[in-house]
Amino acid sequence: RISGERTMHSALRHLVRPRPAAVRCFAAASGELRKTPLHSAHVALGAKMAGFGGWDMPIQYPDGIMKSHLHTRESAGLFDVSHMLGVIIRGTDRVSFMESLCVADLAALPPGMGTLSVLTNAGGGIIDDMIVTNAGEHLYMVINAGHEDKDLPHMEEHLKKFVAGGKDCSIETLPHNGILALQGPKAAAVLQSLTSADIRSMSFMSSRTMDVCGVECFVARSGYTGEDGFEIAVPPGKAGAHPVTAIWSTLLDKPEVTPVGLGARDSLRLEAGLCLYGNDLDDSTSPIEGTLAWVIAKRRRDEDGSFFGSERILKELRDKSRTRARCGFVVESGAPVREGAKILDSSGAEVGTVTSGGFSPCLKKGIGMCYVPPPLAKVGTELSVAVRGKQQKITVTKMPFVPQNYYRGP
Repeated sequence: RISGERTMHSALRHLVRPRPAAVRCFAAASGELRKTPLHSAHVALGAKMAGFGGWDMPIQYPDGIMKSHLHTRESAGLFDVSHMLGVIIRGTDRVSFMESLCVADLAALPPGMGTLSVLTNAGGGIIDDMIVTNAGEHLYMVINAGHEDKDLPHMEEHLKKFVAGGKDCSIETLPHNGILALQGPKAAAVLQSLTSADIRSMSFMSSRTMDVCGVECFVARSGYTGEDGFEIAVPPGKAGAHPVTAIWSTLLDKPEVTPVGLGARDSLRLEAGLCLYGNDLDDSTSPIEGTLAWVIAKRRRDEDGSFFGSERILKELRDKSRTRARCGFVVESGAPVREGAKILDSSGAEVGTVTSGGFSPCLKKGIGMCYVPPPLAKVGTELSVAVRGKQQKITVTKMPFVPQNYYRGP
């Protein structure tokens, strides 16, 4: 997922060099929403624009969220995710540095493979969720939109201490890259028509550099929809329009592909049972509470003190002592429930809160995620939600709500 990277001078290898968010490429004046290099293309397509993470992003196109959602499930959807920030971690001690910040076993991660992980704080809460990729001579991760001011200072603070102890590590950001997500069952065939690289050899979470439409890009087989798909990091050109604009246009010329905004991206990820940071995860929520124990690598479970918040996280893992748990639910009848709605048990007592909720275009009913005490998070438990002074029944169910269709290899 890396492209357009520049070699740092050896004298700067120990310096933290993240560019501040205020001077991010495509940034507007202070206080204004930033724009991706595809902003004018979205406007020309008639997209409804709105602020998200400090960026002016397309929420939906004229066809609407429902059609965009279903088209992605049936064919291929194209998303502009250039509001996310690529980060490179270099140096001979890069793995030990990142393992002190997250719960992954990066030492065992093969070159060209990525893994989902979380940055944790001293209290065991989640600072951010991200995919970390072993890109060979460096690690690569992508920061969620609007999180530069949160993730980078945390990493910088601990990197300074790490380097002061004689370790070799540095950080570089890639603020000028454009990033596209091509998702859906026909995504592989579409991308294959634009590159000589063998797409079939790439399994889920793998990545490689390849030529796409004549531009060297870093492509990862991953995404945020539950479908097979790719995230394409496109480096900036030397002059003129950003190369991502030509790739965007070429992809949209394919009859299988339609542009998709953040509205359908949210409904797609919800159907896939994927968390949205700020809704389903936050600084106070542990990976165990978030039902993300599976991201804690087996080796790391025996390494008390090796990552921030390990005391709380490993205790909750071993003792099953979490006091709340994230779970999915379906609305048996009636309107979908929304974030912030209160969860009630059979006696009418408040026991939890909805963190994500909406209508499932595939299931044709309301679905959502919530936090409740662990005994109530069991599949089949019937609860209710307070909506406009009335109680609406919900039933706890397994996630994902629809089958995940990740490509596991030929």
